[in-house]
Amino acid sequence: MARSSKKETTVSEDLKKAELVFCPLGGVGEIGMNFGLYGFGPAAKREWIIVDCGVTFPGPELPGVDLVLPDISFIEGEIDRLRGMIITHAHEDHYGAILDLWPRLKTDVWMTPFAAGLLEAKRQSESWAPDVPVKIFKAGEKFEVGPFAIEAIAVAHSIPEPVSLVITTPLGTLVHTGDWKIDPAPAIGPKTDEARFRAVGDEGVLALMCDSTNAMREGESPTEQAVGEGLKEVIEAAAGRVVVTTFSSNVGRIRSIAEAARDAGRQLLVLGRSMKRVIDVAGDLGYLDGLPEYLDEDEFQHVPRDKVVVLCTGSQGENRAALAKLARDEMRNVALAAGDTVVYSSRLIPGNEKAVLETKNRLIEMGIKIIEDDDALVHVSGHPRRSELKRMYSWVRPQILVPVHGEAAHLVAQGSLGSMEGIPEVAQVRNGDIVRLAPGPAEIIGEARHGRFFKDGRLLGDEEEMGIRDRRKLSYAGHVAINIVLDDRLNLDGDPDIVAIGVAERDAKGETLEDIMLDAAIGAVRSIPRNRRKDLDMVSESARRAVRNAANAAWGKKPMVTVFVTQ
Repeated sequence: MARSSKKETTVSEDLKKAELVFCPLGGVGEIGMNFGLYGFGPAAKREWIIVDCGVTFPGPELPGVDLVLPDISFIEGEIDRLRGMIITHAHEDHYGAILDLWPRLKTDVWMTPFAAGLLEAKRQSESWAPDVPVKIFKAGEKFEVGPFAIEAIAVAHSIPEPVSLVITTPLGTLVHTGDWKIDPAPAIGPKTDEARFRAVGDEGVLALMCDSTNAMREGESPTEQAVGEGLKEVIEAAAGRVVVTTFSSNVGRIRSIAEAARDAGRQLLVLGRSMKRVIDVAGDLGYLDGLPEYLDEDEFQHVPRDKVVVLCTGSQGENRAALAKLARDEMRNVALAAGDTVVYSSRLIPGNEKAVLETKNRLIEMGIKIIEDDDALVHVSGHPRRSELKRMYSWVRPQILVPVHGEAAHLVAQGSLGSMEGIPEVAQVRNGDIVRLAPGPAEIIGEARHGRFFKDGRLLGDEEEMGIRDRRKLSYAGHVAINIVLDDRLNLDGDPDIVAIGVAERDAKGETLEDIMLDAAIGAVRSIPRNRRKDLDMVSESARRAVRNAANAAWGKKPMVTVFVTQ
């Protein structure tokens, strides 16, 4: 009995010292790479959960990198008190890092059936992928993860089975919206559950972590049903073949396109591995029931041009995606011709402008008509505009608003809106901030290590470990390798060997840069007193500097230079 009483006293003391904190390691101050931590307990004994585990995609400033992931070193240091991970939906920026980061976390993962199906399909396509322990939940269900009581509430978004999370602790209730919008006529799935949000608000909400993506856009988003009607009108009006490109995860849009093709008397051909993978998972779960069979690639050339619709990947200009291949006429059985139409049923993700424009220009040169959402209602965002945000505030009535899922402009815009709507506190946080939500007013009390990991082939590491800085230098000015051999008297044993890659061939006077750099290396060695040439490292560094300076004088750029010196 005494032992039990002592334990109860310790628990009671821990509750008195407990704090409720939120710490994003990704997705706050940027769009993509969402990774949120919630902690409960005394500072030295906090128990943690992860909400979402996403990636973002590299731009040209990260040559060779496949994916960008959050630096999770902070939670790795707290791994003994990590109780689990909950995924709000299966977009790459919310779940795409699971297979790469789970081996470092080794925690249970809670997901909806659709997210779990996509994760398993992805795992089976990667021979190295770990077997992640997944626990399934559905909207409307409640479960516990450590000291956190979790309830999933259905919301509308551009993917099946998205949920908001109600996270209840002894210090208060939090609402983490994930990605959401208010859509009275979604293509698939339930509507955003206004009644449940209102009920949670009636019970009292301490803090709302809310999607900021469209916080700078007035009004409300059009419905997915209206987009389906817009797509149908475009397809029916087209004279030739119609290609529609969209995000592969948008199953509601896929269904709308398939229905529009059917209603227009056309057959649907699907191109793109990720698109087919999503369709397989969605089909198994019944989201695409009642649609006609898809056209086979081998049958494409035998179908009249006005009787086919192609649904494909590549809306972001991805070089290896189906649309880019069509634009380069690289597909064996499928080709486009002048008079056909390509519909971009998607938004342009910042950073992809150049790649998308390149694909569009190729298509235009082929005589193909391009239709985007400026031309017709063929796309709508899956995120809330300002009027939708106001409605969420009125339902939930939080004491604290924490804008998340956005760049600085989006976060500040939502913060200002929340203040105007009467929310008592607005906490502006960024990646790495540890914000205490209770007890007391919201306050940033610390900073967690944060940043980026890079997936490069099968390896994962930071910028230095993956050699990315050197790659940038190589892409700018190339590389020169020089091999210098000294004889037993420390004189040059013949001319050094030189190999230059990615370096200009000649200077403005017509002299080859290799000869210029070779002469510089020879001159550097000869300028060193012979008795000092015993220090081969010093000889190497002198030659390296001389070669870089000579290249800069002749070319205006300094390549990376590696010098080998042997005796």
